[in-house]
Amino acid sequence: MRLQRKDLIKAFDKPVDQGERIGIEVEIAAVDVETGRSRPYDGSRGIREFLEAVLERSGGHRILEGDNLVGVRRDDATQITLEPGGAIEYASAPTADVVRLMEKADEDLKYLAAGAARLGIALLPGGNYPFNDVANVHWAPKRHSEIVRDYLATLGTDGAWAREVMALTLSTQVTLDYTGNEDLGRKLRMQVAASPVATALFVNSPLEGGRWTGALSRRMQYWTRHDPQRSGLLLPGLTDHPSVSEFVDWASSLRMIYRKNDYGVYVAAPNRPFAALLDEGYEDGSLPTWSDWLLHLSQIWTDVRLRQTLELRAVDGPPYPYLATVPAFWVGLTYHAPSCDEAWKLLKGYNAADYRRLMADVAVNGMQARLHETPVSEIASELLRLARQGLAARVAGGLEHTSVLTYLEPLEGVLASETTFAERCVERWHTEFHHRPERYVQAYRI
Repeated sequence: MRLQRKDLIKAFDKPVDQGERIGIEVEIAAVDVETGRSRPYDGSRGIREFLEAVLERSGGHRILEGDNLVGVRRDDATQITLEPGGAIEYASAPTADVVRLMEKADEDLKYLAAGAARLGIALLPGGNYPFNDVANVHWAPKRHSEIVRDYLATLGTDGAWAREVMALTLSTQVTLDYTGNEDLGRKLRMQVAASPVATALFVNSPLEGGRWTGALSRRMQYWTRHDPQRSGLLLPGLTDHPSVSEFVDWASSLRMIYRKNDYGVYVAAPNRPFAALLDEGYEDGSLPTWSDWLLHLSQIWTDVRLRQTLELRAVDGPPYPYLATVPAFWVGLTYHAPSCDEAWKLLKGYNAADYRRLMADVAVNGMQARLHETPVSEIASELLRLARQGLAARVAGGLEHTSVLTYLEPLEGVLASETTFAERCVERWHTEFHHRPERYVQAYRI
């Protein structure tokens, strides 16, 4: 049966009784303990050996591309997978509250780090690989990543930093739920508008190739030249009343990059928008399927990614002890309707051009950036107040343990000291670490 536009909207239908859950995804550099550089996939003490050890010790199911092990899926829905540049991504199962989420994530991450250490591998969360550059990265054996690299190479200056994004950047991401169309619109518009400000709070990628880059978020700087049509601001979300229908129109106007053929192998898709493929089909005469539509949605990398969840992708990953700040911040703003609405009122007067300028400013200057004439630190302070208000309301309603409020303290410390994670990192690199990668690794590893 031919897939119709009206069918595409069904991808965003939600079970009535699902509730609001929380997930976290932590992208982690897997590095040599001495050099701080990425480890190869193959060979003794490589990333494949690490994944095999995870599978042997904790069980689960292989995720394969051809004969290559690229991940492990556990029975509890936790996944450990391989990113294009060789990073490891830990993806939690969805959980009802932040404290339980982070207690389980901390237990899992320490377990993974102990296994990696037996192979001489250190696991470093953060915003990027600090001691690699794109010339010496070890690409993962993932066919669809190769197709994406080839596609992005055709974009000229718009995709100038695409390889760096794929190979070097890291993030800590949060997935949150929506309960219907109206709830989706309220949450989405706030998250899209708040993402550039949140980025300023979390800047944490100042080094690359062992050098201070001059930017506090080299990661965000790179993302500004990575297919701007499907990265950065999610334009359909930056309105008073975002709708699934408008998002579907926008998403289907983008070309599909890759799909799976009848043999389950990733192949490049024709250079046509998904909407055109619905009408015309693929070159072999077949028509797009439901799985193709879901795969197409995964080829959108905006700061807020809309699928069955709202995936918050804007911020650099913070240092390991502060990973919980990311879900605490977004849950406080999103899952408390008054905080969510107040945050939108604070930000709704700005437009897409304003936010793009802010992102470019934040990448270099962090909390010293300005949104028009307003210091971003003032807006961040207000968002942090609203996040705390939202978490306190969840505590009062029995939805969170009181300890969740302590998770925001590192961000309040950033504002009080006027020193970001990135600035502290640069200071330590020049003084305490004496430009020695092994000292950096020892300080920041899990």
